[in-house]
Amino acid sequence: MSYTLVTANRNYSSWSLRPWVLMKALGIAFEDRMAPFAAAENYAAFREFSPTGQVPALIDGDRTVWDSLGITLYLADRHAEVWPKEEAARAWAQSAVAEMHSGFAALRNDCPMNVGVRVEPHLPSPSLNRNIARLTELWGEGLSRFGGPFLAGPAFTAADAFYAPVVFRVRTYGLDVGPVALGWVDHMLALPAMREWESAALAETWREESHEAELGAAGRIVRDDRAI
Repeated sequence: MSYTLVTANRNYSSWSLRPWVLMKALGIAFEDRMAPFAAAENYAAFREFSPTGQVPALIDGDRTVWDSLGITLYLADRHAEVWPKEEAARAWAQSAVAEMHSGFAALRNDCPMNVGVRVEPHLPSPSLNRNIARLTELWGEGLSRFGGPFLAGPAFTAADAFYAPVVFRVRTYGLDVGPVALGWVDHMLALPAMREWESAALAETWREESHEAELGAAGRIVRDDRAI
């Protein structure tokens, strides 16, 4: 197998982070190809490698797999470690992944991912508070039921990968997910794969106007560690 994974900016692209950190953490080899957000609209440029004009995309020979969930399912057919071995943990992890993929709209909209900054957010909306409460509940359930230190047991799986962008959001905006869930956040931030992504994010010097505007709308930037 010879995979190429096409992703976008490390600071901004939460969807890219999911399959990237999954493959890195599980030791699934791939060529890392960057296609940065050059403007607010990148559809035409991204259509060169992705049928949806979006990132991420996984290229496997003459086959292209798109969407972070599609890529995860494709990899799971070829790499058993993508999901937990134990049946109950696997069922929980698959449900948690699906919930992240289709839900948490307020979290996405109100707290856009930006790895290299710290933000004092505006007062949260009721919808965002519900999202944060659900994260606290969900992560606590997984850690309690399956013993940690990862969400679905002793090994890193797709469940952890799909919530990896939220790990950075928790830190960026100081979201209160409670001590148990925060322990998992700290554990994730210490992973070599997450540290590698963060280092690349801090080294990025380009800025994309629409993403920066979303960040500004989320709250007041109190610290910016990104390279100039």
